[in-house]
Amino acid sequence: MVNRTGFDAVIGNPPFVGGQRLTGAIGPDVREYLVERIGRGKRGSADLCSYFLLRNLSVTGKGRVGIIATNTIAQGDTREVGLDQVVDLGWTVYRANKSQPWPGTASLEVSLLWVGHAAANEKPVLDGQQVAGITPSLDARSRVTGNPHRLAANAGLSFIGSYILGTGFLLDPEPAQALIAKDPRNEEVLFPYLNGEDLNGRPDCSARRWVINFQNWPLERAQQYPDCFAIVEREVQPFRATNNRVARRERWWKFAERAPALYSAIDGLDRVLVIARVSKTGLPVFVSTGQVISEATVVFATDRAEDLALLSSNFHFSWWTTKGESSLRSDPRYTPSDGFETFPQPEATERMGRVGAELDSYRRSVMLGRDLGLTKLYNLVHDEQETSAEVQRLRDIHVEIDEAVAEAYGFDLTLGHGFHRTRQGTRFTIDPSAQVDVLDLLLELNHKRHEEEQPQQAATRRKSRKPAKVVPPRRSADAPAGEPPSIGPALDGGLFPLPDALF
Repeated sequence: MVNRTGFDAVIGNPPFVGGQRLTGAIGPDVREYLVERIGRGKRGSADLCSYFLLRNLSVTGKGRVGIIATNTIAQGDTREVGLDQVVDLGWTVYRANKSQPWPGTASLEVSLLWVGHAAANEKPVLDGQQVAGITPSLDARSRVTGNPHRLAANAGLSFIGSYILGTGFLLDPEPAQALIAKDPRNEEVLFPYLNGEDLNGRPDCSARRWVINFQNWPLERAQQYPDCFAIVEREVQPFRATNNRVARRERWWKFAERAPALYSAIDGLDRVLVIARVSKTGLPVFVSTGQVISEATVVFATDRAEDLALLSSNFHFSWWTTKGESSLRSDPRYTPSDGFETFPQPEATERMGRVGAELDSYRRSVMLGRDLGLTKLYNLVHDEQETSAEVQRLRDIHVEIDEAVAEAYGFDLTLGHGFHRTRQGTRFTIDPSAQVDVLDLLLELNHKRHEEEQPQQAATRRKSRKPAKVVPPRRSADAPAGEPPSIGPALDGGLFPLPDALF
């Protein structure tokens, strides 16, 4: 039913179009309409589902909206454009299933949301359990509220690896070594190529393939390595010729995204911390520099054992899988901007360095001794039936890591290590109630650090950014006083939107 203030209820299951593909799918003009008119000027790489949510709410008055969307609706830019604005405008998420497998053939995770103005006697329900409230990230509301901020102290320390865009760049080790033997100069453009599968699957975390890398060289310089150039010209150029981006078609001998800031940041280091971007394991390991590290990984520009301990702690894992996760399927995906740059770090301690070094050396010996990759090893760590001395010792090291990190933060917590149910399955981790306390304390610290950084950032800012154009909330002429502001274009005459509305 619909009246002058809008529909009583709107139910939707919008198509999935990711934020990075939105302009290509619908064109720049329609995307600009979505940003300015539906999204109220809020910019970001938001998925299409966020605009459907805002538009659905705009055609209800005091009604309600139910929506099935990919679980990215509660993550990153999509959350900031959609659910953050929804809550800021006075609407409430009163029921939600944060993430569950799509029952169809597509392999992805979806969220179920009910949004509206719940009655006073309605208790919010999250994943089938009553909670005090539901946040825009579809977590249970706790003591500390609000979104985390990116911290200047963490800038320039975490990077996504190189996106080569073209399997023709890749070689098995034997052909690569043959090219070097034929012409030693080829060693200048041939490097081991480490991806997430190698990192988590091989006992020594080593690269199983090599890659031809002409860096940012002009064509004439790349042609000075004729054997390698001929391979790229034959295998990569035809593939790149079909790419939508002009730069990728015309500069086909270069990687699509070279990640120069990454290699500049790790220059001079013999080893760095690397984590697979998509992984239930979610733990970093040290790898050697001097290789091309793929975009399927995230690199932390550090060689310190203290940082291995911190980023291997359940403090960090709980943070990035809750505050900074991005995923479509069941495996969490690490996002540096939300998972690391927002993560408030303690002062490193001697104890963190000692236990971090022990984790590195002991874990490496177990992986090589048992011929296990990182994923298979931690499947044993999280298996309650696995009682071997080696695995138990690894669990003990992780307990000490968490205790050392808690001590460094100055947090007085009972962590309650054991086997607990999580969204990633059963894990050997801290107690769920302790995790809530950890997240509250970290979010509180994030807000404090952000506030402390503001005067310094204001003093060093060379020029202010032009503020984004924001379309103010609009109210129907017939809306009663006290009615919540409209999220989008108001209805004119009930069913039909204004003449300039898209849908």
